[in-house]
Amino acid sequence: MAHSNIKIANQAVLEPIQDLAKKRLGLVPEQLEPYGRYKAKIPLSVLESFPDRPNGKLILMTAMSPTTAGEGKTTTAVGLVDGLNTIGKNALVAIREPSVGPCFGMKGGACGGGYAQVVPMTDINLHFTGDFHAITAAHNLLAAMTDNHLYWGHEPRLDARRISWRRVMDMNDRSLRIVATGLGGVTNGFVREARFDITAASEVMAILGLATDLNDLQRRLGNIKIGRTANKDLVFAKDVHAEGAMTALLRDALNPNVVQTLERNPALVHGGPFGNIAHGCNSVVATKTALKLADYVVTEAGFGADLGAEKFFNIKCRRSGLRPDCAVVVATIKALKLHGGADPKRLEQEDLSTLHQGIPNLLRHLENVKKFGVPTLVAINQFTSDTKAEIELVKKDCAALGVKVVLAEHWAKGGEGAVELAEEVVHLLDHTQADFHVLYPDDVSLADKVRIIAQEVYRADGVDFPKQVLDRFAELERSGYGHFPVCIAKTQYSFSTDPSLKGAPTGFTIPVREIRLSLGAEFIVVLTGDIMTMPGLPRVPSANAIGVSANGEISGLF
Repeated sequence: MAHSNIKIANQAVLEPIQDLAKKRLGLVPEQLEPYGRYKAKIPLSVLESFPDRPNGKLILMTAMSPTTAGEGKTTTAVGLVDGLNTIGKNALVAIREPSVGPCFGMKGGACGGGYAQVVPMTDINLHFTGDFHAITAAHNLLAAMTDNHLYWGHEPRLDARRISWRRVMDMNDRSLRIVATGLGGVTNGFVREARFDITAASEVMAILGLATDLNDLQRRLGNIKIGRTANKDLVFAKDVHAEGAMTALLRDALNPNVVQTLERNPALVHGGPFGNIAHGCNSVVATKTALKLADYVVTEAGFGADLGAEKFFNIKCRRSGLRPDCAVVVATIKALKLHGGADPKRLEQEDLSTLHQGIPNLLRHLENVKKFGVPTLVAINQFTSDTKAEIELVKKDCAALGVKVVLAEHWAKGGEGAVELAEEVVHLLDHTQADFHVLYPDDVSLADKVRIIAQEVYRADGVDFPKQVLDRFAELERSGYGHFPVCIAKTQYSFSTDPSLKGAPTGFTIPVREIRLSLGAEFIVVLTGDIMTMPGLPRVPSANAIGVSANGEISGLF
């Protein structure tokens, strides 16, 4: 039996995507845009063919705070969908596209793992259908048009010192965080300091994820703030007439991608904002499409529930009208031990003491999800080293919050290993009604929105706002943007901004260092701590192990 993710994926026998879409989704070939034999896009116009079809149930897959042991959120989302289909339900998974940067860096791919994967795995993890490339091109087109507008002195006259629009690329490259552009003489433009972000952090990515159609996409792109004049008046993408060309580059990228799981269940994979530096959810159009095509839709949100789930609720659901019916919080015994201070080399040994110390991390996430009025259960992504005593301890502590714990073996057994999880999710949906609500109203101040998240979700004592940040908030509110939700960029490894503080820390403050207006995405980005929007490669990047055989088979992806 193959055990590595890529070996399992490479041995899979896939069904042609047009046949699968017709059989499982009721979509004829004319309603698909194929990208080879096993990938396709679903044009947004297809949604118009079933406007009266009722929506399915929406299930959010989230997790405890991530650790080096891994939690398997995407794996569990895929496994749950396979499990739901195994018990006879019509279920779809709707998840994000992977960023190439982390695939070659440290995190690896984002197609699930073991026998709970979406495939073709190598295609999805690398170029897929070109969505990330289109976003990169559209973003950098605006950067080029911004510098060209400055060069020719067009109105409104940009102040070279106040251009805020950065460039992006889909690769981890710390050398590009701060660069100088325009060097080499007058004909090369104005010499100025510039910066790069990774494509997943681009506002264009966020816009693609939140736009509802092409008109909404173009409107949002036109509203992107690119800089200011010498008088500090805002200048937008529409002022340099970039929104039309950007929309042309993104026309096909806005259509959701359909692939399949290892068990030949359809999967929508679309959009890819990071969960720690962006809002961390797949696209609204993919989620809404899935809800029309299936009775049960499992979607995920990036990293722990303090990041992805909070932003899924407060940003994506607030603006799209989506309403989750339940949530599943993924945890592993190994990760809980790490949060309790266990030796990473001894995680396979029974250790009830460190497990007891680490469980509060999971409990805090459960308390947070319940604050949004969403019924919740826990999925333990099970390892063979997990002991009965350890599992019973987690069950007992979660039961005190009224939350049931379900074991799942989807990594090793696919859908059959997630049957119990699927049955418990269906039972929860059948017997519990969600009372979903966002955590804060639109009309509270921007600073108070940050405080509410910091205190209610992170459990911080307070927030450290420098004067320039408070001044910036006040300026945004005077300009009419105070009703926007906030998107907090924070480390994923801790409830605090210190990644070394594991478990459920208290007695800390959240330091805010910078504010960015994402006017097209219609939220305010709040950068905290040392979070960076352009990652670097680790000492030994994953790219070192990736290669291609003589017959074209890719190895080393995981």
